[in-house]
Amino acid sequence: MGTRRKSRVIALQFLYGHDFQGLSDDHTALEREIEQFCQSFETGKTTLAYARELIRGVCLNRSGTDRLLAAHSKNWRLERMSLVDRNILRIAVHEMLHSDDVPARVAINEALEIAKQFSSTDSVAFINGILDAVQKEIIQPADLD
Repeated sequence: MGTRRKSRVIALQFLYGHDFQGLSDDHTALEREIEQFCQSFETGKTTLAYARELIRGVCLNRSGTDRLLAAHSKNWRLERMSLVDRNILRIAVHEMLHSDDVPARVAINEALEIAKQFSSTDSVAFINGILDAVQKEIIQPADLD
């Protein structure tokens, strides 16, 4: 497993717990929670650095990301989605919107690979459908070449 995928998995684990517990995205509390969480991992600095970047980005941009996801998840409210699926989607959308060095196709593919590992078979198709719709909205046709 590559460094970035490990980072995404770590971010997913954090976001799952954060979401499950209904914790605040307040900057100070979030930083404390991230530091405490990251102490549990024995991995490279690069892996944790990108995981922290994803966690901060997803938490700080959650409302905009969730609006975008809600607009493209027909017949599914975000609250009804599994915690795993919802947070996989958030990570992928965050990367599509805010990571210039991660092409949308890569963000989608990584989300699908993580979903295969941590979610159900049905979830993979569900996640793919939503992310494909989001990509079509946020990416200009010239960017797809």
